Amino acid sequence: MGAFKAYDIRGIYNKDFNKDTVYKVGFFLPSLLDTDHIVVGRDVRTTSDEIFEYLCKGITDSGADVWNIGLATTPMVYFATVHLKVGGSVQITASHNPAVYNGLKISRKGALPVGENSGLRDLEDMVYNGTVTITKSPGEVVDKPVKDAYLDFLRAYVPDLTGLDLSIDLSHGMANLLAKDLLGEHHHYLYDHFDGTFPAHEPNPLEEENCKDIKAAVLENKSDVGVIFDGDADRVMFIDEKGRFIQPDYITAVIGEYFLDQKKGNVLQDIRTSRSTTEYLEKLGGRVTTWKVGHSYAKTKMKEIDAIFGGELAGHYYFKDFHNCDSGMLAALIVLQVVVKLHAQGKTFSSLIDTIVTYANSGETNFKLQQKDEAMAALYQKYAVEQTPLAVLDFDGYRIEFADWWFNVRKSNTEPYLRLVAEARTEALLAEKVGEISRIIKSFS
Repeated sequence: MGAFKAYDIRGIYNKDFNKDTVYKVGFFLPSLLDTDHIVVGRDVRTTSDEIFEYLCKGITDSGADVWNIGLATTPMVYFATVHLKVGGSVQITASHNPAVYNGLKISRKGALPVGENSGLRDLEDMVYNGTVTITKSPGEVVDKPVKDAYLDFLRAYVPDLTGLDLSIDLSHGMANLLAKDLLGEHHHYLYDHFDGTFPAHEPNPLEEENCKDIKAAVLENKSDVGVIFDGDADRVMFIDEKGRFIQPDYITAVIGEYFLDQKKGNVLQDIRTSRSTTEYLEKLGGRVTTWKVGHSYAKTKMKEIDAIFGGELAGHYYFKDFHNCDSGMLAALIVLQVVVKLHAQGKTFSSLIDTIVTYANSGETNFKLQQKDEAMAALYQKYAVEQTPLAVLDFDGYRIEFADWWFNVRKSNTEPYLRLVAEARTEALLAEKVGEISRIIKSFS
C-alpha cells in the first residue's frame, strides 16, 4: 500500500515514502492550496526533523513561506491554521502508529481537511507525475510560536479539579506539551516526557494492550478517572475508577452531558457508533446524524449540519467551538467537567457509563482477507436482501439494522482489513450474530 491514504499521507518512513516524496509534497502543496504561506508543526518521532527539513525545502523552493510552529500536537496545528489566518498547514506525524511510521496531515484554509476527495489524490498525482521546475525566488522559514495562544483557548474549559484524583498516561507523545500547563503537576503522570521511540507502549490507546499501565495506575492510586492520549494528542481515551476501559463512542454520550445541558442541537456520530450512545444523546435533546468514519469526512459533515460536537469509535471528538476539528486535550477537559459535576453529586464516572450502556457490544473486530468485496456482498445479500431490516446505511461499508441488533462491516481506509462491529439487546444474541457473520466473512479468506 502507498503512503497516500484516505485521510492523510502515512507509512513506514524510507519504505512507503522518503525525503524525495516529502520534498515534492512541499513543492506542489502551495499551488494545490493556492497559498504562499504554509504552517508546519511536527511531533517528536525520530524521523520528524528530517521530514521537516525536506518539506520546508520543497515549500520554499516553490516560492512560498513556511511558518514554523515547532513541536506541536496535531490539534495545535489546526488551531494555528485559523489563528494565523493561513491558506494551509501540515502536521508531521504518524499519530498512533508505531515509531517506524511517520506522515503528513494536511489542512487548507480554515483548518478544513485535505483528504482523498478534497485534494489529496490531486496532490498524489502531482508528486508522482509532476515536474519540479523552480521559477520563483525562494521563500523563507519563519518561526511563529502559537503554544501560548492555544493554551489560552483551552484554559476556558479547564474545570476545578480540587478533590479529584487523576491518573494520566501521556504515552511519551505530544500531550506532554500541554498537559501539566492545563491540568497541573500534582497528578499521577505516566510516561510524561518526550520519546519518539515510544518505549513504554505504542501510542495507540484504542488497543487495550497499550492501556495496561494506566488501568493499573487508576486502581493503585484509587483515581476517579484515568486519561490516556495517543501520539499526536488528537485522540484521548478514558478508564473509569474500576479500571475499566471505556469504549470511545460511549464518551460521545458523556460529552453530550456537557454540551446538550447548555443547548440542544445537532450531533455527529460515525457509522460504527453504539445505539446506547445514539439513544442517550437523543434523550438529552441531541439530533443525531450518522456519517462516514475519518476526520476528513467528519469535519466537512460537522460544518454542513452545523453540529455542536461529534465523536467517533476511534476516540476522535470534534467541536464546533474548535473550527469543527478534533482535539484530544479539549475532549479530556470536557469529560473532566462532567466527572467534576458527578463527583460533587457523590456519583462515580462508572455510574454514568453504566447508565449510558444498554446494549451488548462486540467492539471492532478485524479480518484480514483478500476477497473483501465478495464478503461484503454476501453479507448484504443475506441480511439486506433476504431479510427485512429496519434500515440499511451504505455510505461506509454497510450498517444493517434490525429491531434487536445491528452490524456494520467496512473496509479499512488505512489498513488491509475488513472491520466488523455488532451490537444486540443481549449477550447471547450478540454471540449468535457475531458467530454467524464471522463464518460468512471467513469463508472468503
